[in-house]
Amino acid sequence: MSDVLDLACELISRPSVTPDDAGCQSLVAARLERAGFKIESLRHGEVDNLWATHGSGGPVLALLGHTDVVPPGPMDAWTSDPFTPTVRDGVLHGRGAADMKGSVAAFVVALERFVAAHPDHPGTIALLLTSDEEGDAIDGVRRVAATFRERGTRIDWCITGEPSSTERLGDLLRVGRRGSLSATLTVRGVQGHVAYPHKARNPIHLAAPALAELVARAWDEGYESFPPTSLQVSNIHAGTGANNVIPGELHVLFNLRYNPHWDAAKLEAEIAALLGRHGLDHTLRWHRSGEPFHCPEGPLRAAAREVLAGFTGVAPEESTGGGTSDARFIAPLGAQCIEVGPVNASIHQVDEHVRVADLEALPDLYLALIERLLS
Repeated sequence: MSDVLDLACELISRPSVTPDDAGCQSLVAARLERAGFKIESLRHGEVDNLWATHGSGGPVLALLGHTDVVPPGPMDAWTSDPFTPTVRDGVLHGRGAADMKGSVAAFVVALERFVAAHPDHPGTIALLLTSDEEGDAIDGVRRVAATFRERGTRIDWCITGEPSSTERLGDLLRVGRRGSLSATLTVRGVQGHVAYPHKARNPIHLAAPALAELVARAWDEGYESFPPTSLQVSNIHAGTGANNVIPGELHVLFNLRYNPHWDAAKLEAEIAALLGRHGLDHTLRWHRSGEPFHCPEGPLRAAAREVLAGFTGVAPEESTGGGTSDARFIAPLGAQCIEVGPVNASIHQVDEHVRVADLEALPDLYLALIERLLS
């Protein structure tokens, strides 16, 4: 069994369902400490965060990952126990194999190899891990980034190990992510009998024109490699369950995925003004998940493009698609951020898996990126 496969199996065998780290970071910390890394634990609430560094000064290259996983779902739906790593036909199965204990294992092996070959490397190489990526993402990298900002900790380049590849390892380079902004809209009316509408105010009817305007609006035409901003209504609820009662309140959930044309404050103001024009008696609660970020052309993006092309034989697709990642908290520190990881076809699914050949290639891929930037 290879070093990276052995470590990935050790990590998968720890049932670290978010936010429980289940000892994963202690395992990683012990290995990196033996390799000469300085280890700092940043625990907040129930969340474990690990910051491991080697070297000093700039530039600072951070590898970013998470040790928590989503719940496995029905255990009897799995071909084998989700927390008993199992190799079948050249494929490693287990919760977190692709998202993202395989990448974490590859990070560790690549870091060990790098400092062994380059003990006096320029700058700083670092690893940041959290157990709060799959959950609320409050006490994880978001909180660590605030600490870094307060104490002036610098990060120049960040490589996130999220499973970004689509068909084969290295076929996609994530160069940014859209922002995510969620809203809970409550529109108040007056409850009454459907036979006497003049004695009631139906909040569904009142809100319908405003909602139609929201969903019909073209927010922008995109931004560089970003798609246009999108607003999606995810839930509408009103009524008592009886068909002869006009409801007193309407509740609407919607989310915006937005490109760098916008920030959360501008979108919130724009939507508040739209609802105000419709004269609704309403309240609006916002949740800001993260602002958009984009890696400009520069040493990090160029190095990743070359390394991935060398691994696959063709230039990678450079994309800003998908959901969000913890890089959204690192980018505001002034860091350039990319995401490179294994194939994402099975993430969060029953029988999550990664090809052993891909897993064993990952440390070489990460090592090549590190060496391009810090040696």
